[in-house]
Amino acid sequence: MENGKVERKDELEDILQSFSRLANGLIPAFHAIQDRYGYVPKERLPEIARAFNLSQADVYGVLTFYHDFRLEPVGRHVVSVCRAEACQANGSAAVIDRLRRKLGVDFGKTTTDGEVTLLPTYCFGNCACGPSVAVDGKLYGRMSAERVERILHGLGVSA
Repeated sequence: MENGKVERKDELEDILQSFSRLANGLIPAFHAIQDRYGYVPKERLPEIARAFNLSQADVYGVLTFYHDFRLEPVGRHVVSVCRAEACQANGSAAVIDRLRRKLGVDFGKTTTDGEVTLLPTYCFGNCACGPSVAVDGKLYGRMSAERVERILHGLGVSA
């Protein structure tokens, strides 16, 4: 077995041991797993279910109910664009169109170089400052396509 996989399994076991003892620890465990790996590996759901004494269906249901959790690896940078009504009314369509063109990907996809994943979000709770975009978890309001491009350029991404 490859050394990285052994470490990965041990790290996952440590996370599960920490959170499975807590009442309602599943969601915090998902956050910890995703913080560590960038996503929640689908192939590890049986272990997660055992740790929490839940069915795999229950674990999968919770995981897929919340849009913040991912089942696949993402790019080095994650760009999330709000698609809720308030942001749409303030021009998010132009931001989305420009990002799709510049990055060459649609929502849920990662650029071929693995640099950027583009994700939809259905409300950041920043409605008064729409359109809103999060880049690597940092929320920005009153975004334009040009501002998003400048932020990505600052990260070394040619958008």
